[in-house]
Amino acid sequence: MTPTRKPEALVVMARDVFESQFDLERLDRLRLLAEVPDPVFTDDLDDPALSERLAHVEVLLTGWGAPRLTGERLDRMPNLKAMLHCAGTIRPQVSDEFWLRGIRASTVAEANSVPVAEYTLAAVIFAGKKAPFIAADAEARRGNGLRIERYGELSNLGRTIGIVGFSRVGRRVVDLLQQLEDVTCLVSDPYADPLEVQAAGAELVTLEELLPRVDVLSLHAPALPSTQNMIGAEQLAALRDHATLINTARGSLIDTAALEAACATGRINAIIDVTEPEPLPADSVLFTLPNVMITPHIAGSLGSELHRMTDAALDELERYAAGDPLVDEITSEDLQLSA
Repeated sequence: MTPTRKPEALVVMARDVFESQFDLERLDRLRLLAEVPDPVFTDDLDDPALSERLAHVEVLLTGWGAPRLTGERLDRMPNLKAMLHCAGTIRPQVSDEFWLRGIRASTVAEANSVPVAEYTLAAVIFAGKKAPFIAADAEARRGNGLRIERYGELSNLGRTIGIVGFSRVGRRVVDLLQQLEDVTCLVSDPYADPLEVQAAGAELVTLEELLPRVDVLSLHAPALPSTQNMIGAEQLAALRDHATLINTARGSLIDTAALEAACATGRINAIIDVTEPEPLPADSVLFTLPNVMITPHIAGSLGSELHRMTDAALDELERYAAGDPLVDEITSEDLQLSA
């Protein structure tokens, strides 16, 4: 597609994020698609020196570290028509005033879902072999058979995987799991279409039905008031012995105290990339348990994966400039049910 015009654009995000996401190739493409007077980038929308620049900007390309677009900040950008977010959720950036002014928003959460789904697939496979837990157990990793047996069966054949949240990531995970032999995928999501879930290769069930049936439980729901601590002591108790809980979504989905208590018994395992709070207190028992693997929020886009998000945002900018529909446009209504 060929842009019919070149809107004036400004990149707004933390400096280190900008330097990671916009290399020379992507800066050249940005300038091809939009008018980009100096400065190309800012991490401070409140800078008085930006007044003239902000007065003419039509499109913001935002990212991690971008400030919230409050009424006061939007007053300095009377010509702003769109915010194209070069990351996942836009919750920290948008305000009620943003929506009231009719500004459009787009997110590259779909692109960011790719590495999260890949991480989850790896976690599921490792959970089947109990690899992280055996590796963290000094006796088990030396080949002590009795210590290995305490983690249950080591297998990825004929496993039942539970997916909570048929989100962007959840759908990708269901698709990736089809690579496993004789896998059964169960999905719990009150807003999912049963036919869509079935077409993806899974079965839609309630959370109560799902929990006692799964070998691995993977969370992919958004952080909403309705999902706060959705996995608590009762839900953890319903899991099979030696089941593994994976969380790459939001730490607030799990009652941390309940998880600490359940994992401390050794009955269930956990692979968690997000926690509540984040980071966990240094004295959390989860750091000391061999049946718990914790990573510091690394499942999402990092390193070269960041360029995938930038490219997706620039694709949206190209559509916007050409007057075509945005592929990943998000509305205030969408935020009621998504991250």
